[in-house]
Amino acid sequence: MAEEELQRHRAPEPVNITVLRARHLRGSKGDGLSSLVKVEYGSSTLGESAKVDSTNDVAAEYNFNAKFDCSFDDPIVLDEIAFKPVLVTVIEVLPKEKKQKEEKTVLLGQCTVDLLPLVRGETKYKSTLVIHSLPGSPLESIPADGPKAEIDVVVSVTEPLLSEDQLKESNLLTITVEAGYSVPETWNPSGTQYMYNITLPVPLTAERESTVVISNGVLKAVNDKEPPSKQKKWPVPGGAQGGAVFIPDKFVQVVSYDEEDGELAGKEDREFRVEVETDKNRVIWNCERRCYIEPSAVQSLQTKIAHTRFWPVELMRMPMPSAAKAKGKEEDNPIFFHGVAYVNLAPLLYPGVNKIRGAFRVHAYNEAEIVEKTKRKGGLAEEAARMATSMYRNASPSIKAGKTGKDEKGGGKDKDKDAAKKPSQMLKPGQQAPDAMSEVEAPASQNLEGMQYDEARTYIILEFSLQRPMVPKRAPEELAKRVAEYIPPRPLFPRRTNGAQRAVEDFHQQVANIGNMVLEEFRSEFGNQLDNGQLPCSNDAQEERRRKLMYELNTSGKYFAFKEQLKHSVVKIVREKYLKTSAFNNKEELQAFLSELYVFLVDQMHAGIGKVLSLEDETPVPAPLTDSAQLKHFAREAEVNEDFGLAAKYYQERLARNRNDADHWFDYGSFCLLINDISKAEECFKETVSINAQHLYGLLLYGVICSVEERNEVAETFFETASCVDQDSVLAWTMLGLFYDGINNDIQAEYAFMQAQKINQANAVAKMKQQQAIEQQANASQAPGGNEAKITEEPASEKAESEKGPLLPQFTKTPATPTDAKIPLRPQSKDKTPGYKKRMSVSSKSAFSQDNQRIRSATSNMQGSKMGSRPGSAEQEEQQKEQIPIPESSIFMIAVEFLLEVKATQFCERALAHELLIPRGGPTAVYYVALARLKLQRKELQEAQDSLNQALLLNYQDPNAWSIMGHLRYLQGNMPEAKDCYERTLAFVADAREMHAIYLRLASIYLQDGEFQRAKDTFLLACKHSPSCISWLGVGIACYRLGEMSEAEDALCEANILNNSDPEVWGYLSLVCLQTERQLEAEQAYKYAIKVNLKDGELLKEIQAVQEQVGYGNPQF
Repeated sequence: MAEEELQRHRAPEPVNITVLRARHLRGSKGDGLSSLVKVEYGSSTLGESAKVDSTNDVAAEYNFNAKFDCSFDDPIVLDEIAFKPVLVTVIEVLPKEKKQKEEKTVLLGQCTVDLLPLVRGETKYKSTLVIHSLPGSPLESIPADGPKAEIDVVVSVTEPLLSEDQLKESNLLTITVEAGYSVPETWNPSGTQYMYNITLPVPLTAERESTVVISNGVLKAVNDKEPPSKQKKWPVPGGAQGGAVFIPDKFVQVVSYDEEDGELAGKEDREFRVEVETDKNRVIWNCERRCYIEPSAVQSLQTKIAHTRFWPVELMRMPMPSAAKAKGKEEDNPIFFHGVAYVNLAPLLYPGVNKIRGAFRVHAYNEAEIVEKTKRKGGLAEEAARMATSMYRNASPSIKAGKTGKDEKGGGKDKDKDAAKKPSQMLKPGQQAPDAMSEVEAPASQNLEGMQYDEARTYIILEFSLQRPMVPKRAPEELAKRVAEYIPPRPLFPRRTNGAQRAVEDFHQQVANIGNMVLEEFRSEFGNQLDNGQLPCSNDAQEERRRKLMYELNTSGKYFAFKEQLKHSVVKIVREKYLKTSAFNNKEELQAFLSELYVFLVDQMHAGIGKVLSLEDETPVPAPLTDSAQLKHFAREAEVNEDFGLAAKYYQERLARNRNDADHWFDYGSFCLLINDISKAEECFKETVSINAQHLYGLLLYGVICSVEERNEVAETFFETASCVDQDSVLAWTMLGLFYDGINNDIQAEYAFMQAQKINQANAVAKMKQQQAIEQQANASQAPGGNEAKITEEPASEKAESEKGPLLPQFTKTPATPTDAKIPLRPQSKDKTPGYKKRMSVSSKSAFSQDNQRIRSATSNMQGSKMGSRPGSAEQEEQQKEQIPIPESSIFMIAVEFLLEVKATQFCERALAHELLIPRGGPTAVYYVALARLKLQRKELQEAQDSLNQALLLNYQDPNAWSIMGHLRYLQGNMPEAKDCYERTLAFVADAREMHAIYLRLASIYLQDGEFQRAKDTFLLACKHSPSCISWLGVGIACYRLGEMSEAEDALCEANILNNSDPEVWGYLSLVCLQTERQLEAEQAYKYAIKVNLKDGELLKEIQAVQEQVGYGNPQF
């Protein structure tokens, strides 16, 4: 605020407009002509140049300078510089004829100079502009392929209009009004001409708002078609005519329906839009209005959008005003067809979003509705009508001119201030508007003309664009840096050893190399004797061979080569280990050092040779019989049996085998969440991220833990990073939205859910197209030869189009559970965005109503989520007929599946609550099954049973519901009902999600009931599905009870291979050996069973009874 005050007390800054030269001009009487230029800004004439002679080939060198003063006491001055152009008119001066008092002039053409770069901080820029011919001008005769008349203009200021801090903190809002469609039937293009005005408020400062008026709308008939490239117009062109009313190089961008943010982007609205945009009258504006927003106004705009979301944009029709204002009369500006569009500007508060565009419905203007939706009292219609009339008469508010501004000194300033008054005021939370409220309570007259907008379903195409996002999105590089600050990455390679150790290792390597070469020399010299076994081993013979070998090495020069090869490594030892780099001062010191070095080198020589010539056979470490996936399966099996100690042992064994695998740490962390060991889970997820900074699930789970511990800033960083690691992950965006929802940041939660919904819909479309392609290939293979060629022609064309560019982006579907998912590594974005800013937290009166609104707004944009074409194309009609698929799972159920798998119950409950808010006619069976799983994890058995009852009412043939009901009865100890549920589950055609647990528990019930054959068969199904120690143990027990000792022993041996520390396996092995009369093996198995702590009392009694019966098996006898 202090800097803004200093800016307002700053002296006015002159803005210089220098017209340098014009080229390719053509006069009324041939190529030669005399011309001048007139420079205008708004309603002020800044000056005229002297006459300059030129030809078609010789440029007119005007070198004319005009200026106006930019004052800083009112922000509206900078706002006007943003949207008002400087008008340059080229005028031909005809030579005087006889009896002619004054020279005649002819208007050749005009061009407009954009002053926007001044608001963006530039101090000088040059523009080469095309001179647009005026009606009757000689420039109209220039052929289309000839050189266009153009002019060079330089705009400059001494000092920038805005300081660096103001440029960073201020913003520029660009409002584009394109057209209004489906207008009331009573509007007739061939009848009386009217003005069609658009008006809306825009914050000027923290307390003031300016009224923006766009009044150059033109009602066009059906057959009056628009050109393909629509150039934008100036909102206040002043005296500009013809092509000068257009903004240079600014065109309306045509986008697909899918990219719109408005109200009529759904599939059901597209047919209506195509019809009215091609077959009905419309009002065309194609106008761009820039609004400078100073730093305090930026915060005001952000607060107002967060408070109300909706922004009123009023539409009205009024008669064409007279050319001049009647003197002495208060002019009446009647307003007809007063309507308003409520534009949801909340997407401008999404991270990184700086533009919204779409079609917005126009409703009848109603004061009570305005107050309710936008919290504003009063409208802008009267003020807008006055301003539109003023602009029509080319009497817009003035700026101080450099030389010729005398007629503007009087009331121009007051008009500015009147225009910047606040006709509509924003109500503070809880504030009542006395005038408006009293009007609401009184019976208001109906706006019958405005109601025609609702009957005709009128809408306008609007675009709001900011120079920079109000809520910046952090770049992936910045997020990765923040994650590395919280969790330093683990080094990928071992640390480099120090110089001394490397020098010694190099010496060892050189000794080994030289030793091998000496050995080769020995073999070449005495190899024949060695092969024939005639090599004598006496001392004299060995000494003779040594002398002969040394002689050969010396005479061949190899001995010297070996020394040279070894010398470099010795030098490194001297320098790195002994730190000797300079000459010795005396011989005694040198001799002492050489003695010490010699001893060290001899020792290291023996150590190096010992490594090479070691003849000891190391016992090879046997490869483990189980891999990582099996250990994880065993751990999950132990979790189901609630043997958490055994499960922890398996997880720790996986870590012991490979501590550098991020998935091992992640799985162990999920297990720690299950047993509610939050601190250990946090350490595991830290290790996951430190090993792999792009591990999607590790980032999400660490964010969940930080959120549970209310470290929201850290949690936000990790959730955002996850959404950047895999930008096409439904899960990542949904988790980010759940986090924002938990801290009541509704705007950003809405954005995250919308992104997740888009990706989910795109995945469904891609899957549908893949299925259609498979079906087409299948049909083509079954079709006759003639039809086959015709059918296969279509995929070929599709392939050709795919080579040009895909119609839809390719998405990677995120799996619901992380068990077998791999995180794709995506390239990091190189876009640089501003640093981290504190996100807004938006509180609401009713969380339930806002959640409903958030879900509807996120899903409404996706009802027709496929690439749309603009009206009038054949492709559009084809796509209208194409069916848009519904995703198999909602974004919240995808998150629920993941959270149930990783045991993050708090976020899971939040996701289930959002699933209830989706308007689909009530909860589904899948929802109730997920809720029952959550309740089972929390050991809330009665609530789980109620949920399962609801699920079975909705879908009585759901195998998952029946399997979980069986687990529930099993935990309650109701074995007959659990058995019935499990058998019913196995009878279904489709498998349940946890078949292994169903097999084990059903088979254990069969064992308890004495149905040993059925138990054996069921355990064998479990072994076939996914073998484990427990499943083979069950087979062994069933076979033992059936008297099948050989099969029992085989099954128990398989179980023992998978887990040799299971006491029950050793116990039953002892029983089998006792029954087959193998005393030694029976005693050994019994000893191992006792050693690994067999606690089953009944099994111990049975073993001891059989031992007493046979008389052996227990060493204590």
